[in-house]
Amino acid sequence: MSKQLVSRLLGMFRSRTQVGADKFGNRYFTRVEEVDGVMEEKRWVEFKGSDQDQTTVQVEWICWLNGQRKKAPTPEELAELEARRERYSKKKEEEEKKTGVRPVKTVGKFESPNLKSSIPQFPDTSLDQRKGHDELSRSKDGSDTEDATVDTDRSSEPTGTGATFKPGTWQPPT
Repeated sequence: MSKQLVSRLLGMFRSRTQVGADKFGNRYFTRVEEVDGVMEEKRWVEFKGSDQDQTTVQVEWICWLNGQRKKAPTPEELAELEARRERYSKKKEEEEKKTGVRPVKTVGKFESPNLKSSIPQFPDTSLDQRKGHDELSRSKDGSDTEDATVDTDRSSEPTGTGATFKPGTWQPPT
């Protein structure tokens, strides 16, 4: 490594400021550096130990790291939020004991998505409708005739060659 790069790296670590620490021992830092002529604040976490378990980062610290919070959470704020979470979980346990009903916890997918809500509200040509249309297009003797076709279903798509197309005039079938 060049001496210039080493001194720059050392300068970055010297100019860092520890903003706080959490109950897991993770430490949070910030520094201001110039990026393309603009001074920007960089924020990061140094995990306690070598495993770097990212699930140990509390929500308040995640918000600060992502810039959703301007100020880092204070130890008092973290203690208050932890107490609030503890009271909530105790309240839920008491309700479960009273009612005798315990919510079922599921992991992963347990239900397929409801795709009916994403189906367009226009009439479609399902397999049953096509069978009925095919039966109508056959004559009594069983041979196919083009004259016998009855248009019972209206297509939801516009038809034509485009020569008579006028923007904004097409309306879906009712």
